[in-house]
Parts: sequence; structure tokens; C-alpha cells
Amino acid sequence: MVLLSFISTVPSLLPSPSTYTTLSRCSRHSGVINCKVEANVNNADGVSRRDILHCFVSTISMDLIARSTSFVEVANAADLIQRRQRSEFQSAIKGTLAESLKGNPDLIPSVLTLALNDAITYDKATKSGGPNGSIRFSSEISRPENKGLAAALNLLEEVKKEIDSYSKGGPIAYADLIQCAAQSAIKSTFLASAIRKCGGNQEKGALLYSAYGSTGQWGLFDKQFGRSDAQEPDPEGRVPQWEKASVKEMKDKFSAIGFGPRQLAVMSAFLGPDQAATEEALASDPEVTKWVQKYQRSRETVSQTDYEVDLITTLTKLSSMGATNQL
Repeated sequence: MVLLSFISTVPSLLPSPSTYTTLSRCSRHSGVINCKVEANVNNADGVSRRDILHCFVSTISMDLIARSTSFVEVANAADLIQRRQRSEFQSAIKGTLAESLKGNPDLIPSVLTLALNDAITYDKATKSGGPNGSIRFSSEISRPENKGLAAALNLLEEVKKEIDSYSKGGPIAYADLIQCAAQSAIKSTFLASAIRKCGGNQEKGALLYSAYGSTGQWGLFDKQFGRSDAQEPDPEGRVPQWEKASVKEMKDKFSAIGFGPRQLAVMSAFLGPDQAATEEALASDPEVTKWVQKYQRSRETVSQTDYEVDLITTLTKLSSMGATNQL
């Protein structure tokens, strides 16, 4: 005799009783049928035990396919729900940050520098540092390179309290908050520029930004949400004092993290409190000046496309260096 176990589905696929002698002592346990099949098959009908086994395997396969399809449908539905909840939470965060920055426009440059200094601690050799929220520690925010950034950090700490009050998934990480704040700061500057170009009309300015802005460029940035916070400050000496650094020192630092003159020029708004002074210094370098001039021309256009796209792309790459995702 041959002992077979198979899931009890689609019994009509089995051969008819005339093809084999008996199915003896069949019993069901937890949705599984155990049967002993007699070996003396009706050879006249040309059906062997292999045929029976093939039918049983086919039955099992069809059942597993049906069940796996059901599992996939459930998993897809759960994934869609999770993505929708994530998207809604991110939208709420952006709204909270936008309102906070709107009420404190003087802190926008500091917010940008805060995000840069938190992320640019990344060290490729040791795979340490990066956008991990370590700048929140008092021993790091008090370093010379972070002078003047405490007010921006204090603002974000207040924002964090509000976000945590409506978060259903636990507190937002400082690592995410700081980089998302930089995103909101950049968006607010482009929106403000569009409003100015519309003579101060906010409705027309918002429409102009919507029409010419690079909303789609933020897609990859949003997917990085879920960074983990560092549990200690990053090592000292990884961030220059931007307002005192030479162009060569800035170039060397950007080169160390895989950036070149183009990214250095487009990030001039992050490098110290005076963007105009930084750009003037950068323009003195033959490798950087063409990019400085390119972005200056772009900012004079209605759409600012070249400047906006390159700035968003650079910030996105910077904000992902060595980031540990917790989702």
C-alpha cells in the first residue's frame, strides 16, 4: 500500500472509482485527508498509482495557488493601507513644519544649515555619522561649527512636541524631523519667490509654484522617511566652520562625501548665515564659478528649474548618506 496525504479540495479531479480497487480507511484530521490506496489498479483502464499521485499533486497545487493568491491579496491590501497612513502622516508633518517656518522665516537659513551639519558628519571609511539627529545633543550643537543653530533646533523641538501629539506610530525621530524641516524650508523659499514674482499675490504665487515647481523631485526624498536616531554625538572635526572655511576646505569636505563643485555651488544657501558672501567666495574658484553663475541665472527665471531641481537632488542624496532606516 502507498500512504498519501493531501489537502481536501477539488475532489472531482481524482480518478473515478472504476480506475482503482478501493480507497480504504480514509480519515480527516485538521483539514487533511489520510488515505491508504490499494496497489491493485485496474490495468484495463490504463491507470497506475503514478496517475493517482499526479491527480493528488495537481489537487494540492491548485489549492496552494488559490490560497497563495488570497494571501497576496491580503498582503497587498495591508501594504496599501500602510502606505496611505504613511503618506497622510508625512503630509501632516509637512503642514506643521510649513506653519512653523511661516511664523519664523528668519530661522530658515539656520534650519538649512542645521540639516547640512547633521548629515555631513558622514564618514565613508567607517560608515558612521550622517543624518542621524546627533546634532540634538548639547555637546554637539554647542560646537563652533554649529554656532547660531540652537534657535533652529529649539524651534524644531517645539514642532516635534506637536507632531508627537498626533502621531499614532510613536515619536518622530530627530533624524527625520531635521531633514524634513530642510525640505519644508526649501519649499517655502521657492514659494516665497513665486509670490514675489506675482507682485505679492499669494494665490497666484502658489499657482505659479505649483505649475513650475519640481514637486515630483521630492518623491525619492519622501521614501527615505524612517531614519533612526543616533544615541550619542558624532565625532568632532567632521564639519567645517563654513563662514571661516576657505573654498578649498569646502571643496575637500564635499569631495570626501562624494560631491563636487556643482553640489557645492547649489548648496551655498546652507553654508553659513550669508549666502551672498558664500557665493562670492565660491565664485573665485575656477571649478565652482560656472556653477555659481548658472544658479544665479536660474534664480532670475520664473521657474528656477535648474537651481530647484539640482538643490532638491543634492539635498536628497545628502539626507540619505549612511541613514539607518527603522521602517
